[in-house]
Amino acid sequence: MGSTEILMLVSICIYLVGMLVIGIVYSKNQTSAAEFYLGGRRLGPLVTALSTEASDMSAWLLMGVPGLAFFCGIAEASWTAIGLIIGTYLNWLFVAKRLRRYSVKVGAITVPDFLARRFRDKSKVIETLGALMIIVFFVPYTASGFVACGKLFHGLMGFDYTTAMIVSAAVIVAYTSTGGFMAASITSLVQSLVMTATLVIVVVFGINAAGGWDQVAQNAKEIPGYLDMFTRTAIDGSGAKAYNPLDIAGTVAWALGYFGMPHILTHFMAASDEKKLSTSRRVGTVWVVISLATAVVIGIVGYGMAKAGAIEMFGSASAAETLIPAVAQLIAQNGAVFAIIAGVLLAGILAATMSTADAQLLAAASGVTHNLLTDVFGVKMSDKKTMFIARIAVICIAILGILFALDPESSIFKIVSFAWAGFGATFGPVMLFGLFWKRCNRFGAIAGMFGGAATVFVWKYAIAPLGGILGIYELLPAFVVSSLLIVVVSLLTPAPDAEITAEFDAVKAAK
Repeated sequence: MGSTEILMLVSICIYLVGMLVIGIVYSKNQTSAAEFYLGGRRLGPLVTALSTEASDMSAWLLMGVPGLAFFCGIAEASWTAIGLIIGTYLNWLFVAKRLRRYSVKVGAITVPDFLARRFRDKSKVIETLGALMIIVFFVPYTASGFVACGKLFHGLMGFDYTTAMIVSAAVIVAYTSTGGFMAASITSLVQSLVMTATLVIVVVFGINAAGGWDQVAQNAKEIPGYLDMFTRTAIDGSGAKAYNPLDIAGTVAWALGYFGMPHILTHFMAASDEKKLSTSRRVGTVWVVISLATAVVIGIVGYGMAKAGAIEMFGSASAAETLIPAVAQLIAQNGAVFAIIAGVLLAGILAATMSTADAQLLAAASGVTHNLLTDVFGVKMSDKKTMFIARIAVICIAILGILFALDPESSIFKIVSFAWAGFGATFGPVMLFGLFWKRCNRFGAIAGMFGGAATVFVWKYAIAPLGGILGIYELLPAFVVSSLLIVVVSLLTPAPDAEITAEFDAVKAAK
């Protein structure tokens, strides 16, 4: 390992130590499960905004999206970004305030907990199903972050993929299990700033290395359909074809996933003041728009750099996910100061990974400890024991994620896509109907959650492979099925009792 690699590694290590210090500092305030999982509802507007969005924009923001745009052109990456921007804004606009208010009213600290209390589900089916689905979908989602870390250190410094992946996971687990939700939120705030710096530096340096923006545009125009929002193509010469309205609908359907993301929804629940969520919405949405647009541009610029011979020409979208690490390596060749800057870029990828993985680990751990052990099985534990079990749950779920991440050929974008659909269809419709439809009852909620989750698996593995109109992204049909089941089953079964409807009206009327 040369001096350049050492300087880059030192920058990264300083960053990782900083995250651990934050975890240690906030561990002193963890006295109960509510503090560990929700931070005592003490998040200010800026922390709420940026920690929420950083926990949303995982490694695929700095690896998946640029890689997709690099290899396949702007269509799929851009329509995905548009869907995410729409979903982000609507989630803040419609869900954030009412969920925060409603969760306080019923005393809920997790998403399954909220749904169970909202519908007075004494059977524990909602909480059990919700907790199980959180575990099922968060394990591969968390694994995608570990894959990103492994690819990063293997591709850039030649470290063994498995070792690098495990060490990165260990750091994430260390500060998450130590400091809980507040540590995860504060680190996510820092990580959002590092991610922003990474995007800006890569774009500026990349355009220069590619020979200027005019040259970048010229290279992109040479590939038929590369810059066309309605054409799917690839740089390997596989040919361009129409990106039709059905493709667009399936891609924009990513927006629907936001309403069911437990690690995002818990940030709404943790806000210190619902009146300040309007400020959080504006800050968070602007950050998302800028970040996603820049990530797509990086893919185009990256192709220009490859054409100019500055970096390698990647042979697949999965391989192109290492675009930013390749740019960082190129930057580091310009001297010690640039090597340190390159280390910051790599820390940005770690930031994107860690800010999502920590929130996911906490949400999954809450499903095991709070929802299953405490609420469903009725295990009585002191606050101290609850905290201990919660930390053990974080470690166990991380180990499962590591096992899923052992394959270095895993596509970050594809893993995230499936998990996103699972959460969106399981929790999205029931969250919206639970917050805005008084007639919705527990029978409809159960049917919608089960139907949505089941449809994701069936559509993904049995129906979508048939192709044609059936090849649409599984989230869209699963969301529709879940919504229909909620409405139909709720109307065919007894209406909620007076206590539930009065509570609904009180939350709706509060300002």
